[in-house]
Amino acid sequence: MAYQHRSLDGSLLNLPVGKVVCIGRNYLDHIRELNNAVPETPILFMKPATALVPLDEPIRLPTERGECHHEVELAVLVGQEVRNADAETARRTVAGYGIALDLTLRDIQNELKKKGHPWETAKAFDGACPLSPFLKPAELPQPLAADLSLRVNGEIRQQGNTRQMIVGVFDLMAYISTHFTLQPGDVVLTGTPAGVGPLASGDGLVLSLAGYEFSAQVA
Repeated sequence: MAYQHRSLDGSLLNLPVGKVVCIGRNYLDHIRELNNAVPETPILFMKPATALVPLDEPIRLPTERGECHHEVELAVLVGQEVRNADAETARRTVAGYGIALDLTLRDIQNELKKKGHPWETAKAFDGACPLSPFLKPAELPQPLAADLSLRVNGEIRQQGNTRQMIVGVFDLMAYISTHFTLQPGDVVLTGTPAGVGPLASGDGLVLSLAGYEFSAQVA
């Protein structure tokens, strides 16, 4: 069944499924672990709606395309159009918060970066964005200071707090909206902390956002 946005209680949200807008290099510790330069302005890229899959369905890794790395991220569901907005206006358009995996074909991405090519084939493949149900904004009262983590087979792989972001959630949405319109049903991924690494068949995952836990399984 095709992906649909859902709330924490499992009910469908009355929003279409749109694009996923992502930011690269938004946590300093992640920038350092990959030996990347700190960007002067946010690095934006997109995943299509076909990248979205429910987190509670088996995660299917692409075959024969090198390592597929996990990148755990706070996800923001857009509820109203955002265009040329300021941060406070962007905040008022949020319909919910979730936690996502920005799956990345790292070997392919590294080759693309060497050639100066876009990242889409490493980031935007079908199923490249497993996504949890969404918390209501009131259920995450401090999105600018929320803990997030990823455990793989019981071992902590990634752990951070959204206060470590170079560009905060609402400033990021505002910045995006000056380049292209965010529409109802779009999702914004806000960057990943350090600890990214490869996934393997059979891995069991637990993603945590401000004490809410979501389990996932690699097929």
